[in-house]
Amino acid sequence: MVEEHIYKEHAIELNYFEIKNDLQPLVLIHAQGVDATSFNNVWKYLSKKYHIFSIDCYGHGKSLHDAKQYNVIDISNAIISFIKNVVKDKVYLLGHSSGGLIAAYIASNTELCDCLILEDPPFFSSQGEKRKNSFNYIDLSTVCHNYINQDENNDFVLYYFSNQYAWNFFPEKSREKIKNKMIAMAIKYRQKHPERNLKVMFWPKIALSGFQGMNNYDPLFGETFYNDSFHCGILHDSILENIQCKTLFMKAQTNISEDGILMAALSEDDLERVSRLIVNCQIIRFNCGHGIHIEKQKDFIKCLMNLKQ
Repeated sequence: MVEEHIYKEHAIELNYFEIKNDLQPLVLIHAQGVDATSFNNVWKYLSKKYHIFSIDCYGHGKSLHDAKQYNVIDISNAIISFIKNVVKDKVYLLGHSSGGLIAAYIASNTELCDCLILEDPPFFSSQGEKRKNSFNYIDLSTVCHNYINQDENNDFVLYYFSNQYAWNFFPEKSREKIKNKMIAMAIKYRQKHPERNLKVMFWPKIALSGFQGMNNYDPLFGETFYNDSFHCGILHDSILENIQCKTLFMKAQTNISEDGILMAALSEDDLERVSRLIVNCQIIRFNCGHGIHIEKQKDFIKCLMNLKQ
């Protein structure tokens, strides 16, 4: 049975979901824009071998919304406190996308992690000037930046749907017609179900998974990836080279657009750099997009089950 709780300690406030048992603790950290329920399609299966803890990061879900703490240090410290005071044991720690950056920081700076699982995190590509050539920057980060600098729209979910980079993938001749029809359907759904995750007829189910929990997402979190403040000036090299625990790196497809945009979390060169820096790192590739646990659910589950054999 899935239970939902709030962990409060001093200024920390973390919402989390738990499936209790006496098995190996597994802490799940989601990507930006979604929330802890992004993993709800794998909770039940993983709970056969793991004690599940799935956390809402700051600025997401029901956890603390305080823009001053939207950075890798404050979020990691909150989760470190959670592991010490709630889990009270060494953990298997899994982070997806930006959650992987947080998970890596925790593994690098503590001895709380027996095994680190990185689901397609954007090492190097999300940092410094290089970030401006990444999909996240031209999509979510820029949309967040533009949203907080306007006052005409107050529904971020609808604003993001209307302004996402994905419209560029449609044929130019029919793009505006399709876009207008889809946005009209999104508006209608938001008016009828403002509290629900967005659903739009004909929009790919996998793409809609990126809106799971977006109702409670703070665009100021995305702004930290736009202005590069999320990392607090800490280079990814220094994080990765201090990771001593067993590490599994789940790599999604690498694609480069015609205009040179990295349509993936990290390039092949950056992946090689990661493998050199982490002492004990196994890489497993998946023939899918960024959300491996959603697009390749069975393979994702199998990987984590094999870790416990």
